[in-house]
Amino acid sequence: LKVRVVRSSPPSSQFKATFQESYQVYKRYQMVIHKDPPDKPTINQVRLVPVSFEDPQFKSSFNQSATLFAKYQMSVHKDTPSDCGENEFTRFLCDSPLEAEHTPDGPECGYGSFHQQYWLDGKIIAVGVIDILPYCVSSVYLYYDPDFSFLSLGVYSALR
Repeated sequence: LKVRVVRSSPPSSQFKATFQESYQVYKRYQMVIHKDPPDKPTINQVRLVPVSFEDPQFKSSFNQSATLFAKYQMSVHKDTPSDCGENEFTRFLCDSPLEAEHTPDGPECGYGSFHQQYWLDGKIIAVGVIDILPYCVSSVYLYYDPDFSFLSLGVYSALR
């Protein structure tokens, strides 16, 4: 087994040279494991959304994310409903001391706090809360729909 880390943004020559092959592996995985049809669009299955109530994608997915957080906390961590309400969700996973910053030599999405949303059939099934910083990506927290625990989304997120 040989593992390579290949820069995807900006795309390296290795990334460009192996893109089609990597995409075909991904597409086959989606078809076999998730029973996706061969023509199913996949471009929006993982979304990187800035943690900002000013951002339309963040605002439009907030309720779904908060509901999923509560379901996860109660199922996995045995929290009570009052331990994982909307205020607790906002305090724990939306309020961040990091300020968004865009620099010419930084990533296209900029630096700051993000929710990496994993979508399946129009529904959020996992959210990775991450901070993108100049020299690292910090995984803050991951929560997922317990109905999809068989997918090992925590492992997948860490590898991604």
